[in-house]
Amino acid sequence: MSKQTALFVASLASFLTPFMSSSINIALPAIGTEFSMSAVLLGWVPTSYLLSSSVFLVPFGRIADITGRRRVFLGGVTLHTCSSLLCGFSPSLSLLIGARVLQGISAAMMAGTSIAILTSLFPAGERGRVLGINTASVYVGLSLGPFVGGVLTQHFGWRSIFLANVPLGILMIILVVVKMRGEWTDSRGARFDVTGSCIYAVALVALMYGFSLLPDVTGAFLAAGGLLLLLVFIRWELHAESPVLDINLFRRNRVFAFSNLAAFINYSATFAVSFLLGLYLMYIRGLSPQQAGLVLLAQPVVMAAGSPFAGKLSDRVDPRIVSSVGMGVIVGGLLFFVFLTATTPLPFIITALGFLGLGFALFSSPNTNAVMGSVDRTVYGVAAGTLATMRMTGQTVSLGIAMLVFAVFIGHVQIQPSSYPQFLQSVNVAFAVFSTLCVAGIFSSLARGRTRG
Repeated sequence: MSKQTALFVASLASFLTPFMSSSINIALPAIGTEFSMSAVLLGWVPTSYLLSSSVFLVPFGRIADITGRRRVFLGGVTLHTCSSLLCGFSPSLSLLIGARVLQGISAAMMAGTSIAILTSLFPAGERGRVLGINTASVYVGLSLGPFVGGVLTQHFGWRSIFLANVPLGILMIILVVVKMRGEWTDSRGARFDVTGSCIYAVALVALMYGFSLLPDVTGAFLAAGGLLLLLVFIRWELHAESPVLDINLFRRNRVFAFSNLAAFINYSATFAVSFLLGLYLMYIRGLSPQQAGLVLLAQPVVMAAGSPFAGKLSDRVDPRIVSSVGMGVIVGGLLFFVFLTATTPLPFIITALGFLGLGFALFSSPNTNAVMGSVDRTVYGVAAGTLATMRMTGQTVSLGIAMLVFAVFIGHVQIQPSSYPQFLQSVNVAFAVFSTLCVAGIFSSLARGRTRG
């Protein structure tokens, strides 16, 4: 089997899943108009995808380790293609949300296995470069989503976002069936922890959904219940014969624990950047969605160019150093937006986005290399699923922070010219919070210790 084919298919999967999570946001007004639904109910279109992805990432990572990573990956690609078709032809919002849940499950099946397959195929000396390419695909998907989604929605309608996935999915299915022959079942014969998976699923849904409802009292209650159930899950896994998530990976593997924490902090501090700046460029600066998307492209262009280099660098230099420097560069980029005004020159904004892209490149692929290089091959699927869970939960927390700041400074009203000063103030405060988070992320990245002897 061609390693390059596996890299292409895995990277395409890594592009599609975050692309779907970010591109649909710009189509929500069009979906709401067609189905005449409230903003609260409409919010379930992106939320259902993030929730189902997060819930199934770790369980499917474990299933892949036991039954075969290729088998689970192929199932994920097939389900993603079919669910995209269902989304594109959904006659009602309820069916659309149901199809989005299936799409989230398929994303979990792909994300929990693609990195594990690459780690199984490529030796340690090549792994950083390969994971750098794969990481670039993730960030390109996240960053291009709003722009490409806006173009497709404006010219072809919101359904075209989903239908555009279908031919790509068919291509991936053909390549996996024809070119990928290995299964990589390093934990064959182990039992799957159904009880632990159920506790984990309920805990994560309660925690993430509760956080999305803050500062409402119901949100606080659900989030607290989710945290309590996570403690129950940890206690269960410590005594499970074949745990879905080996807690000892966190207790005894310092590199794994702090690298995942650094990833969670990174996504919590950066996912809402394009969301906030997109609104700023359209509301405050009066740009069209396509024009705003062009400005935001500065970040993924630099990130995509730098990630393979950063990954390759982490094969020679301790990933802890490279990713920590990257987190520091991100802090510098975020601090710039703390002082954003209504007249900040666009070239300055583009330059700051370029710094963010460089920081993402230096952080993400070396951090992924550190995570996957710190565990035994028998748990590659679980490790990849855990890292992807950090991404999904971090994304939810990032948007939750932005919406919480909006609720405090603007209130539950539409953004109108009369509230532009409060909107700009909330953007500044949100970036101040994100900058502080990233400073903590630097220490988390450094705290992992040396990742190679």
